[in-house]
Amino acid sequence: MEPEKIQEFKQLLEEWLEQLLSEADNTVSTMTDSRKDFADPTDRASHESDRNFVLRIRDRERKLIMKIKSALDRIEDGTFGICDECGEEISENRLKARPVTTLCIHCKTESEAREKRGNG
Repeated sequence: MEPEKIQEFKQLLEEWLEQLLSEADNTVSTMTDSRKDFADPTDRASHESDRNFVLRIRDRERKLIMKIKSALDRIEDGTFGICDECGEEISENRLKARPVTTLCIHCKTESEAREKRGNG
């Protein structure tokens, strides 16, 4: 892949990482600041449900943050855009759709087919 394209992906990943980290910080400060006493148990249950939903989203984002950091590491070590399974170059279109991917479309399709068959 051309160095200019790699730099574009690096910038995209860094911006994405910064945004996710900022949202995580906001969630932490909001959750610690919003200590409320609810007179109505239904209000409390609704609040807890909303809070659990936000925490599940943040957990998914935490996993995505780890993938973004891994992609940035691959950029630094020169393996970004190379399929972990077959060693072929991952298409630019696939990387645009999923910049944290480690598999080319062929290997990802095969992996999903194995999962469906139960062969992990």
